Amino acid sequence: MKKKIIFFSILAVSVSLIVLHSCTKSPAGRTDNIPALQPSKTDDNAGTWKPILLNTPDEVAVAAPIATNSPDYIAQINEIKSWQQNLTDDEKRIVKYWSAGAVLRWNEILRELVAKHNLPPYQNADGTYPIPSAANPLAYPQFPFANPPYAARAYAYVSAAQYDALVSAYYYKKLYNRSAPYKVDSSLKVLVTKSDLPSYPSEDAVVAGAAVEMLKLLFPGDQEFIQQKAAEHKRARIISGANVRSDIDAGEALGKAVAQKFVTRARGDRAGAAVGNPTIWTQLENDAIAKGETPWYSLEVPKRPPMLPLFGKVKPFLFDSLTMVTQIRPGPPPSVSSDKMKKETDEALEYIKNDTREHYRIVHYWADGVGTATPPGHWDAIAAEDFIKKNYSEVRWARNMALLNMALMDAAIACWDAKYYYFNPRPTQLNPAIKTLTGIPNFPAYVSGHSTFSGAAATVLSYIVPENADKYNALAKEASMSRMYAGIHYRADCEVGLVTGGKVGAYAVARGNTDGAGN
Repeated sequence: MKKKIIFFSILAVSVSLIVLHSCTKSPAGRTDNIPALQPSKTDDNAGTWKPILLNTPDEVAVAAPIATNSPDYIAQINEIKSWQQNLTDDEKRIVKYWSAGAVLRWNEILRELVAKHNLPPYQNADGTYPIPSAANPLAYPQFPFANPPYAARAYAYVSAAQYDALVSAYYYKKLYNRSAPYKVDSSLKVLVTKSDLPSYPSEDAVVAGAAVEMLKLLFPGDQEFIQQKAAEHKRARIISGANVRSDIDAGEALGKAVAQKFVTRARGDRAGAAVGNPTIWTQLENDAIAKGETPWYSLEVPKRPPMLPLFGKVKPFLFDSLTMVTQIRPGPPPSVSSDKMKKETDEALEYIKNDTREHYRIVHYWADGVGTATPPGHWDAIAAEDFIKKNYSEVRWARNMALLNMALMDAAIACWDAKYYYFNPRPTQLNPAIKTLTGIPNFPAYVSGHSTFSGAAATVLSYIVPENADKYNALAKEASMSRMYAGIHYRADCEVGLVTGGKVGAYAVARGNTDGAGN
């Protein structure tokens, strides 16, 4: 605890402003007072949609359900009735909370976990920095440090696993066609929106099962919290009359089994080696010098090792590594000795010298720094607000979030590949007179992470909700410009970042066009 207090007390004023600002708005973008999910269409054909890792929707077997006239099923109906006899205010609250949508709520929970862990560790007494360890997640610094690349990867894995699990669940729903309990027994109270979908296996339990397995891997120190949320979610579905216990048990088992395919992928996607080592850090600097360029270096005191220099080697979801190098990696930034670089450095200084209230607002709205859900989480929150209005089914929610978050993860990979391939300095290195309006990220400048994330997100969201395309593109441009207004990026970083992100997003759109879901 003492280390954490010291850490906060000595942070630069600009970083403190990020923290203060994050307290004035919900960093997780949580939406509490929204109506129950009432899909405009059931998407009952989703069992034919193309999954991501599953080879076929029936790859994981789900046993046939018991008959609705069996003694066991009748006992499960009676369990619902016993719950409903004396509902407490807290039980009514959890039913209302989870009725908003399983995918929506678990994405919010994930954003909360990211915000909790988005805290850079404080240095050791000898000036070195400790590294979070998955093997000892509760030791200081707690695992993980949920920086933007880690967060983008977390969002992608959770969303993709939920989508595949739901495709499988919808396949079995249609195969077995067991009616919802309130259609079997009309005397049941129904506290959520009724659906014509078969109830076995439960889509809510499928989502929860997949989320639990992925979050146990990604946030191992938070298992008690994760399990408590899952238990609450499952109980809400029984209390509400939406599912009997066998619906829940089958759905949870299916979600967990499908998630294991994603756990296996995650363990082998090279993210564990993304930190690199001192030899690699030195080599990156030497390579830049050999090209006649000024290398990036940490502006923190003491200097902090660069953030995830090998994240560009992580296995993407939407394309292969060769595609990234040949089609996505941008060309080089302006040389530090060029007139163009001088002009862009001068431009960064001018923005700082001529700051406006509107620029300041934009900088801090998009800062997404310490204690927030990071830029990918910010875009998830934007998407959620719009998806709520569209009344999507659970499986369509999952499909759309998977497209968005796979693009955001792969945008992080492409961005970090470019950052460490070029190892370009920040404006404050070339001109110390530039006093930034927010914290200076601890990694090279080119290309801008915010811009790359935003370009990818705007491209995918414009495909999913085309009537909002102008809004998404304007938000992406504003997010990109916020980094110039703050004095932490050059124009080339931002403009090329938007283009790079757009290229990544196009791969998600191509997948969406062929997954069978339509729009």
